Amino acid sequence: MSSQDSFRADALRYHSHPRPGKVSVESTKPCSTQRDLSLAYTPGVAEPVRAIHADPATAYDYTNRANLVGVISNGTSVLGLGDVGPLAAKPVMEGKAVLFKRFAHIDVFDLELDVNDPDAFIETVARLEPTFGGINLEDIGAPHCFRIEETLKARMAIPVFHDDQHGTAIITAAGLINALDLQAKRIADARITCLGAGSAGIATLRLLRAMGADPANIRLVDRKGIIHAGRAEEVDEYKAEFAVATEERTMDDAVAGADVVIGVSVGGMLEPRHVAAMAERPVVFALANPDPEILPEDAHAVRDDLIMATGRSDYPNQVNNVLGFPFIFRGALDVRASGINTEMQLAAARALAVLAREPVPDEVAQAYEVDRLTFGPDYFIPKPLDPRLIQWVPPAVAHAAEETGTATVAPPPAAEYAAQLEGMQDRSMLWMRKVMHRAHRDPRQVVYPEGENRTVLRAVDAVLDEGIARPVLIGREQVIRERMAEEGIAGEAVAIVDPAHFAADEDYVAELHALRGRKGMSLGDAQRAVRTDPFRLAAMMVRRGDAGAMVGGVENHYTTLLRPALQIIPHRHAFGMHMLFIGERLYLLGDTTVTIDPSAEELAAMAVEADRLAREFGMAPHMALLSFSNFGAARSDRAEKVRQAVALLHAEHPELEVEGEMQADVAVEPDRLAALLPAARLSRAANVLLFPDLDAGNATYKLLVHMGQAQAVGPILVGMDKPVQIVEWGAPVTDVVHMTAIAVQGAQQAEGG
Repeated sequence: MSSQDSFRADALRYHSHPRPGKVSVESTKPCSTQRDLSLAYTPGVAEPVRAIHADPATAYDYTNRANLVGVISNGTSVLGLGDVGPLAAKPVMEGKAVLFKRFAHIDVFDLELDVNDPDAFIETVARLEPTFGGINLEDIGAPHCFRIEETLKARMAIPVFHDDQHGTAIITAAGLINALDLQAKRIADARITCLGAGSAGIATLRLLRAMGADPANIRLVDRKGIIHAGRAEEVDEYKAEFAVATEERTMDDAVAGADVVIGVSVGGMLEPRHVAAMAERPVVFALANPDPEILPEDAHAVRDDLIMATGRSDYPNQVNNVLGFPFIFRGALDVRASGINTEMQLAAARALAVLAREPVPDEVAQAYEVDRLTFGPDYFIPKPLDPRLIQWVPPAVAHAAEETGTATVAPPPAAEYAAQLEGMQDRSMLWMRKVMHRAHRDPRQVVYPEGENRTVLRAVDAVLDEGIARPVLIGREQVIRERMAEEGIAGEAVAIVDPAHFAADEDYVAELHALRGRKGMSLGDAQRAVRTDPFRLAAMMVRRGDAGAMVGGVENHYTTLLRPALQIIPHRHAFGMHMLFIGERLYLLGDTTVTIDPSAEELAAMAVEADRLAREFGMAPHMALLSFSNFGAARSDRAEKVRQAVALLHAEHPELEVEGEMQADVAVEPDRLAALLPAARLSRAANVLLFPDLDAGNATYKLLVHMGQAQAVGPILVGMDKPVQIVEWGAPVTDVVHMTAIAVQGAQQAEGG
């Protein structure tokens, strides 16, 4: 199996397990009693029906329409795959739905229409208006996409937005505002050439024209050359819109002397000689994917006064539509806009341009594996994982809608709206990128005791791609090599330790026996452990410093790895924590895996370790020790244990922000806490939650995850002198990769790195 085949298999597995597809529908209301059922359906549902019939605007109050977008396609122009049809387009539309939800908390129904006739498509979509608050058209081929969008915008009183056109246009406009400023040029004077006359190219030129570009200075180039006045009769009406009276005919003519070249065509279209022929201080946006019209290194080789953007994430200044569409729709939905007009698009572009000039938080820079991001030639477009995007773009779009009369309700008051949008920030991707970045900067050797397992092998392949660790696999070398070949994994960078041929066998046996000889392990037992027990061998490698960390658990129970790790590797008080992302909020929960019934002293020790872990992950810890009782309300040994732990912490660690004993709802709702104990030592809602016993901790995190309320990272084993991370049995590749990054970060800290 080749590397490409391995990636293809991973992609198919990702889309099929544990449930087919990428999106689901979940209820926002309880439906557990007969009364709930009577309210959700008949007879209770009749009341909102009557209200909406009397006043259609109340549909926004009583249904999901206010936050629901239809992502609609006929599959005639899907990514770089062409006309694959509506059914094959469905994975792409589901992916779009995921982005809407993750970046802007917008719900989506994806609809794939089996219709190529533009009139039939228009009629079908127009009849869906009562269902949605907005329509995102996707992957519809040109030129039909232009007429479809224009007609639907005229017919429908909700936003209709073809992202393939306007998404690229808006992000390009945002980048060009800053690029021209950096090059000391004005858009009104700039000569602009666009290579590619499809939907994205035409929409981009329309937006730049609205931004002040002079039509006489614009050149649109298709396969036959410049769209000039002499071709106006032979091209469609959309290309003809940019026909100019000129003697220029070829792409060479269009590029020579240009201040700006925007490529939305195919890879390799621009040659170094073209860039060399541009005006002084040129700007090139080479947006073809995956291969740009010209690689940045080739362009910079001939022009040291050039600044550049591409559509790729591995180069500076990526033009990525995800910077636009989630946040544009967020702003439009929040004012119940009747459309997304040019002014709203320009407002989004300008907001993005201004954001790029603002100081960039360190967490964003770290997520992109750089020490700093500063406005300039290598950073003039915001990064997609910047959590500030949702606070900048939607308000700009909403206010533009209000100013142009497109809004049907006013935006919320500024402070209220800012708080509302801040609550929608999704930091989970950013947090994981930070951890991966730290691992990538200083990778350590990580040993995997289940080295023959195919999930582990695929994870190791991803670890090598990310550059976050130096893997060591324990197992039979021949089996590992064969399976790596079958999975398409290059084995050159992977070390393999075959216990049957382990060179350090005697040293390991002697040290293991010295460690465990007075605890029931004979010399023969130690020999068998090193030669046949991969978990003890891996733990010994970490103990002796032959590996920086251990990661396992994919095909074994948690305790199978935990027991030898605790026996062999020095530790303080070891316990397990899960990091949970619940909506926009981040929580650490413990103990979720190790200590069945901790004492007050053990709870206090856990709290100190949990505070340290939270700070290592960049969190400001606000800790609650949970119980069924609130601040002495119940007299029981279990509640008393938690009270004693809090008292110990207040006495011995006054620097910690920790409170308890308290019920879980009080811990995460500041108003309830203030009502019960105004003098509580929590400045805000708790984000580190410690449970009184393993029953409570383990059950809570599993319920939250399996009921779909939380995304979990963990379990994270805390309190070991050297890092050991044990994933859950049957964990997927992604979990193994994430825990590897966390283990490497732990190894760096353990070694003072």
